[in-house]
Amino acid sequence: MSHITDWCRHFITLQIRPGDLCIDATMGNGHDTELLCQLAGPTGHVLAFDVQNQALQNTQKRLQESNVPDNYRLILDSHSHMNQYADPGAVSCITFNLGYLPGGDHALATRADISLEAVRQSLTLLKKGGLLSLCIYSGGDTGFEERDALLPFLKKLDPKAFLVILSSYYNRPNHPPIPVLVRKNL
Repeated sequence: MSHITDWCRHFITLQIRPGDLCIDATMGNGHDTELLCQLAGPTGHVLAFDVQNQALQNTQKRLQESNVPDNYRLILDSHSHMNQYADPGAVSCITFNLGYLPGGDHALATRADISLEAVRQSLTLLKKGGLLSLCIYSGGDTGFEERDALLPFLKKLDPKAFLVILSSYYNRPNHPPIPVLVRKNL
């Protein structure tokens, strides 16, 4: 069974070049942070955000064990503040895996209002040709709210400025995750 993160990583891998600046907006256990570090290489830079100290610890351990380049900064802060750490038009790729920390407290999950603000900021931080990858997990405590805030916002983006690709796991029951890719055209 293919996971949403595998599908999104395929496109992330096609996007990032050595030397790029990338952001993992929701570092969690560091899987995307690790991939971004590898792809950006020693001349690139990765900023990774989470509000849980456990996420930073888990990610730090993963990065040390995988011997990625020392090209990252782990930031204990909300992804809704990422515009304080990167300049507009400078970022090649931004990843989001919304929801809760896998293996963590389900009560500590991303929230619709904060994630919507973070996505808004992402669109200004992306350079022309930059990619935003969103893994939206509906269901659970806050997932429906996030889905219902983000999808209408993304649908209204200027089609000249952004290409929004929304996919679905069409044959999966219940509330399968929703992968979304946004490419900045202008």
